[in-house]
Amino acid sequence: MLVCHIAFAQQAYVKEHFNKKDVYITMRDGVRLFTSIYIPKDASKQNKYPILMQRTCYSVGPYGPDKYPGRLGPSSEIMKEGYIFVYQDVRGRYKSEGTWTNMTPVIDNKKGKTDVDEGSDTYDTIDWLIKNVIGNNGRVGQYGISYPGFYTAAGILSNHPALKASSPGAPISDFWFDDFHHNGAFIEGYFFTFPVFGVPKGKADTTGASWFANKMINPGTRDGYQFLLDLGPLKNADKYYKDNFFWQETIDHPNYDEFWQKRGLLKHFNNKSKTAVMTVGGWFDAEDLSGPLNIYKTIEKKNPSAYNTIVMGPFGHGRWSQETGHTLHSNVYFGDSIATFYQKEIEAKFFRHFLKGKGDKATGLPEAYMFNTGKKEWATFDKWPAANAEHKKFYLAADGKLTDTQPATPGSMSYISDPMKPVPYTEDNSSTMGFTPFNYMSEDQRFAGRRPDVLVYQTDVLTDDITLGGEIMANLKIATTGTDADFIVKLIDVYPPDEANHAFMPNKSIILSNYWQMVRSEVMPARFRKSFEKPEALFAGQKADVNFRLQDVLHTFKKGHRIMIQVQSTWFPIVARNPQKFVENPYKANESDYIKATETVFNDSFIDVQILK
Repeated sequence: MLVCHIAFAQQAYVKEHFNKKDVYITMRDGVRLFTSIYIPKDASKQNKYPILMQRTCYSVGPYGPDKYPGRLGPSSEIMKEGYIFVYQDVRGRYKSEGTWTNMTPVIDNKKGKTDVDEGSDTYDTIDWLIKNVIGNNGRVGQYGISYPGFYTAAGILSNHPALKASSPGAPISDFWFDDFHHNGAFIEGYFFTFPVFGVPKGKADTTGASWFANKMINPGTRDGYQFLLDLGPLKNADKYYKDNFFWQETIDHPNYDEFWQKRGLLKHFNNKSKTAVMTVGGWFDAEDLSGPLNIYKTIEKKNPSAYNTIVMGPFGHGRWSQETGHTLHSNVYFGDSIATFYQKEIEAKFFRHFLKGKGDKATGLPEAYMFNTGKKEWATFDKWPAANAEHKKFYLAADGKLTDTQPATPGSMSYISDPMKPVPYTEDNSSTMGFTPFNYMSEDQRFAGRRPDVLVYQTDVLTDDITLGGEIMANLKIATTGTDADFIVKLIDVYPPDEANHAFMPNKSIILSNYWQMVRSEVMPARFRKSFEKPEALFAGQKADVNFRLQDVLHTFKKGHRIMIQVQSTWFPIVARNPQKFVENPYKANESDYIKATETVFNDSFIDVQILK
């Protein structure tokens, strides 16, 4: 009831303080984009406000001049400070005209009015707003989380002089590494989302209705593991998605070819932009962890003089946008009111400085505001990764030890990987039918590590705190009896036996005594070990290198804990099963292509981490 009361109170605040105006803004190629504008009632030529804009593929509703949302802007804090808030349906979505495409390819050198992308649509929208909305101060900011985070990041490329501040939250940078794939491995946990992204809206439909709703799968079960296992090879999905254009694009492009490459955002950032950027992410974001880290690093490299900062909190996907009181992810408690701290002390200061203040880059905010998920406290850095980060190797010894000394004699550990009995990615079966996965990013890994098809390596009990801060690189030396394989590496914090449960445990059947908390994880298909563009088979019985990067981390493994690495080859249904027999297109593999294989990990394999002293 309290939540409802707060929502109604905020909606009343919006109605009381803002006038709503719905307009169509015409782009340079003639396509009109539906835009809702909320203007403070006291805005005038004498009393001006900055514009804060979100562009989205997820609807700007509620639609109608007398319909108001429960909140405006990224937070109540910012809403009450006073801005002109603008929401826009992107091309081909809801009430906007045009044709929808996923991750609109960027056109760097536009030669005419028909060369349009998200940068040009952002430019044209901003240009119209500052010329036509009375009471604006000529400064514009943009924000958004997830897909709207992508539109915010792509909007930086508009280079409109009025765009002073952009904050992409959990932005997608490349569908080959975020969301639908990780290093090219298909994230089958997204299987049920394809109608949202692959059903075209009728060109004449401007009702704002969800046209794709009747295309959603009704599986008749709450057990996604069993449903997707029973589905069999991915080619069987055609019975659901034969007419889904995004599914067909996905299965027809199994490699990192031009189709995916031209949808990547990173290569388009340059030194031309003068927009201040604050990229935001969550350390436990199961959807878009690659995007924020790599967008920040790319801008930092290509435009070092720009105001470019990063914030990483102890959150799942976009969870910094709503206060939850006690901040948890899965079973791990990080503290109270962390989202509110971010909104008031970081986000609001950023937009206030560039849209209302001097805009001279002296925000008082650090280059990197990063939450240490082991110490459970914020830390600040002048750069990321930190200047004092030192590389350290942990070797995967044949006796199950994780050691910083390379083993003196050759050795290995092996397991049998059976794609017909894949390792689950979670114990929480209720979460396997969701829109996208969530809790597994910090979930207890005892259930997996006690299976015979998962290798476990761990240090002795730590006698001092060790802080991993920065990048992680897995360097595996492997062999297989098959001709292809996936390799999943998980970095785990092993709690001590006397660890007590905290007061806010969401699941009373879980004990934190000896808890194996996943801190970071990633998958790498061996077929892409040399090239994402041109996959190669493994040779059965022949030793091979499979090297890949896990996403960054800031986590202190405390005295009395252990550091653990797990290695496995199935992770279902978050990751589609690798047939383990090399085929040209895994999406079109036959049932007979799925084979058992013995996977061997040699003891000269190591995990390269960065340690903060």
